[in-house]
Amino acid sequence: MAGGREIVSFLAERQNLEQFRKKNWQGTFEEYLDLVAQNPAITRNAFQRCYDMILSYGVDTYEVSREKKVHYRFFDDPLDNGKDAIFGLEDSQVQLVNALKSAAHGYGIEKRVLLLHGPVGSSKSTMARLLKKGLERYSALDEGAVYSLGWIDPANPSDSSAIHWCPMNEEPLHLFPEEFRPDVVAQFQEASALADYPLSISGELCPFCRFMYMESLNRHGGDWSKVVQDVHVRRVLLSEKDRIGIGTFQPKDEKNQDSTELTGDINYRKIAEYGTDSDPRAFNFDGEFNVANRGIIEFIEVLKLDVAFLYDLLGASQEHKVKPKKFAQTDIDEVILGHTNEPEYRRLQNNEFMEALRDRTVKIDVPYVTRLSNEVKIYEKDYNNEKVKGKHIAPHTIEMAAMWAVLTRLEEPKNASLTLLQKLKLYDGKSLPGFTEENIKELKSQTKREGMLGISPRYVQDKISNALVAHPDATSINPFMVLNELESGLGNHSLITSEEQRDHYRQLLEVVKEEYENIVKNEVQRAIAADEDAMARLCANYIDNVKAYTQRERVKNKFTGQYEEPDDRLMRSIEEKIDIPDSRKDDFRREIMNYIGALSIDGKKFDYKTNERLYKALQLKLFEDQKDSIKLTSLVSSVIDQETQEKIDVVKQRLIRDHGYDDESATDVLSYVASIFARGDVTG
Repeated sequence: MAGGREIVSFLAERQNLEQFRKKNWQGTFEEYLDLVAQNPAITRNAFQRCYDMILSYGVDTYEVSREKKVHYRFFDDPLDNGKDAIFGLEDSQVQLVNALKSAAHGYGIEKRVLLLHGPVGSSKSTMARLLKKGLERYSALDEGAVYSLGWIDPANPSDSSAIHWCPMNEEPLHLFPEEFRPDVVAQFQEASALADYPLSISGELCPFCRFMYMESLNRHGGDWSKVVQDVHVRRVLLSEKDRIGIGTFQPKDEKNQDSTELTGDINYRKIAEYGTDSDPRAFNFDGEFNVANRGIIEFIEVLKLDVAFLYDLLGASQEHKVKPKKFAQTDIDEVILGHTNEPEYRRLQNNEFMEALRDRTVKIDVPYVTRLSNEVKIYEKDYNNEKVKGKHIAPHTIEMAAMWAVLTRLEEPKNASLTLLQKLKLYDGKSLPGFTEENIKELKSQTKREGMLGISPRYVQDKISNALVAHPDATSINPFMVLNELESGLGNHSLITSEEQRDHYRQLLEVVKEEYENIVKNEVQRAIAADEDAMARLCANYIDNVKAYTQRERVKNKFTGQYEEPDDRLMRSIEEKIDIPDSRKDDFRREIMNYIGALSIDGKKFDYKTNERLYKALQLKLFEDQKDSIKLTSLVSSVIDQETQEKIDVVKQRLIRDHGYDDESATDVLSYVASIFARGDVTG
């Protein structure tokens, strides 16, 4: 075991002191201008920096219904191993990134509040958290560097520890007087032409820096060139914990709300030192708008804000200014991101006094996931073998919970021949006869509020957690444990507003249970029929008979050596398993022979596994032939003979090997399917 000295040495060797020096760079104003000449991107505004940060993770393109789509890898949260990954909300992500892109290029969105709107638990907060976390990390990279300015203390000009840093971490280029800015920008024109955004100087010094600037200007007799010698520039790292460039505001009850939380407040202790409450040195520029300058501010439940706060929000979004107490309008540079739930947004729509806010928001809908595979990923992030120790999660447990959650969010299809479950499968990329990608697109276009209603992932997560702890003696949890938890919680679910809705959710649980029954019956059937040699023999026998039938030949009996007519009863016993009617048997048999012939022309050998329909038919036929010899129904009996037990153990091991069961869950699922067979339901 390593001792303290070894551990310290181990870490010391892995330090990157060069990176530390880069991140804590300090220099003169002139040295900062040299950095700008080398890389004008360090002067980007908050929207530009945020947009570039997202793009820095990469973009994937793909096609859906012949329509090009993009996926931003940033939302996979690669730096935290997917801890805050967002699944299946590509349209919402694209809307958000497009809004940031528009704002980055100055097309007008930079004067708006970006409002994430959706039902509870739909990943609005996660999106905001990702953006804040992403900006923090981006600012620590060379390409995301941010710089700010400070003022030397005239009494101690050589003391670097006595520098008065800008409380709002503003852009050092604000030091240039307004009348000289066009000429300064022209000086950087060559470097700026290579950048993604033309260099621009907008905004004025904050009240504190303006005060220090005027003091220095008076001290140097109006010589601006000497004023900037009093200025130091440093690199700043955006950090929510340190309240640098990242702000978060959460409304409290109306009695405790105070707008100074957004714009700062007077430091009464320093009034005695400076003599007046209008001296910026006697003011704390520590409101959320102040600290979020150069980065992003998140408003949690933004529409619950008191009216006094909304005035500040309107000015901040439209004018990029805030009004601290006792001071003039102060420039800010930050992305304003809010999120709200459905009831608050409806209240905003119905309140004529909130028209100004409605006009200054860009609404980005963040609905629930409606694709089953994405909903499964949400739960598997928390409930997997790495995180859940000592409990095995049986196959389909997460899937069935996710299926029910998605079904509650879907609107009934207008097509009477389509069930809600079939619609779910189409959305998840499964194919159904008679439905094309265009049909799926049409199905989605017919919906009004799909994904904005239904069960939250949080409810499902709570019930999976309950199932994990409610069965201490079980080594695994199965779908019925979770589905029972989901059902028992419906009685006191706070967001279910009517008995009709509650009954609908219960009916959907029955749909899911029926689907699970079909899935496990199929799995057990495949496990029983998983004798590869027997499958190959059955297939060869079928193909020999089909070949003879289509070519009007006779088949040689391998036992008697006699030539006989093709065995139609054998062929039909297989074909009937996949619902090939007698009237279509000739067509199906010719399809099989044509398929084999095409493979032969290409020099390939026929393998029954490559033909999905035939493979399924052979499995079902083999299952039917073998189930009686295995006597699976004896599992519901208390007495099983040794031979039967050995055969059941073989099936159980196949379930464990091929389908992810453990011993307990495999035994449970075999008993469950046995009870179905005991009722006489063996069709699958």
